[in-house]
Amino acid sequence: MTEITEKTVDIDDILKSKMGDKARYVPSPLRKWLKHILHQDEVNRYLWESRHLTGTEWLEECVRYLDMTLEIVGEENLPAKDDGRLYTFVSNHPLGGADGVALGSIIGRHYDGNFRYLVNDILMNLPGLAPLCIPINKTGKQSRNFPAMVEAGFQSDKHMLMYPAGLCSRKINGEIKDLPWKKTFISKSVEYQRDIVPIHFGGQNSNFFYRLANFSDKYIKKVNVAMLFLVDEMYKNVHKTFRITIGKPIPWQTFDKSKTPAQWAQYVQDKVYEL
Repeated sequence: MTEITEKTVDIDDILKSKMGDKARYVPSPLRKWLKHILHQDEVNRYLWESRHLTGTEWLEECVRYLDMTLEIVGEENLPAKDDGRLYTFVSNHPLGGADGVALGSIIGRHYDGNFRYLVNDILMNLPGLAPLCIPINKTGKQSRNFPAMVEAGFQSDKHMLMYPAGLCSRKINGEIKDLPWKKTFISKSVEYQRDIVPIHFGGQNSNFFYRLANFSDKYIKKVNVAMLFLVDEMYKNVHKTFRITIGKPIPWQTFDKSKTPAQWAQYVQDKVYEL
């Protein structure tokens, strides 16, 4: 686990770990801008002040720090924590950061921290979050290990919290919506006989973010430039109220051969947006 210091998140170190010797060619003004847009000083201050917390307690403290008001609808649809079964919780991903924190705090509190995220490995730099994560590197070699990581998660005795779109939502034809969900959560939930609990998270990032994301997806593709701005978007979303709607669990037996796993993934995604 990352050691917590007063400079846990260090852009210079992250660049070096991602780029090796080539990192020295990143110009100083760009480094300074990255530290600004990633709120390096503010994030480090929070990590240092919350260094005594991990897991669900850290997530709840993060919700307080961001002054998020969570309006939960359908909380009674969360299966009982002592029913002896394991579940896959899936949600849309409108914010790309704060929504993960908020949802994790709710699931973590209900199930005494007995859940795991599938997350981008950059989030492993957050020591309070790391114990809850099965890391996925979407940008480097670790992506080859993605199937093994998913397998490890579903084989575990933990509930799984997943964002099947893989990326945060985009604005398409004026509507903020996830890209098509990947089918992995369907096939693995069937294989391991986990019912799926659909969740809708209401919220949105700035118009600037969606314009940048659409431009990046269209013209840059290899690099998810919009991801750089997710921390900045998180700080733009402080003091806001978010509505979280939890649907009834969908039995794993529902996902039979009448549709392909990809079609079932679309079915669940549609259900989420109906909530």
